[in-house]
Amino acid sequence: MNELIAELANHCDFYVGNEHSEETFQEKERLWLEKFAELILLECNMALQPILRDMISRGEACDLINKHFGVE
Repeated sequence: MNELIAELANHCDFYVGNEHSEETFQEKERLWLEKFAELILLECNMALQPILRDMISRGEACDLINKHFGVE
């Protein structure tokens, strides 16, 4: 597994284990998947910023991606 993906997965484990310890297994699984998707989108935004800097305003593409996926 990619080192970055493993790091994001570990972050999700910590997030669900510490902030949602009283939830059911199904709820923890849903929360884990939501957090993982959010972190993947944030990483995509960071990866795109240098590439898009010359093409469009720096935050516009990231804002469009976030809006498309409903991330604030």
